[in-house]
Amino acid sequence: MNFVYILRCGDNSLYTGYTNDVKARLKTHNLGKGAKYTRSRLPVKLVYYKRVDSKSRALKLEARIKKLTKKEKEALVKAFNLEK
Repeated sequence: MNFVYILRCGDNSLYTGYTNDVKARLKTHNLGKGAKYTRSRLPVKLVYYKRVDSKSRALKLEARIKKLTKKEKEALVKAFNLEK
């Protein structure tokens, strides 16, 4: 399985990434062993994820999401409704 995910960082910024195990990746980020960006913005919270059928498509989706504005990413997160 392949996933694209968005995390809300402790400073309210959003981080987008790719993984094949969302739970394990979230744990890694929160242990300070994930991406350099998230290490100084802990804790992080999963606010969006999407299962994708191939790694190639997941990486392409990740790149498209990263090009969105913060406002567009917030709309995506809001539509997904993981935050309560």
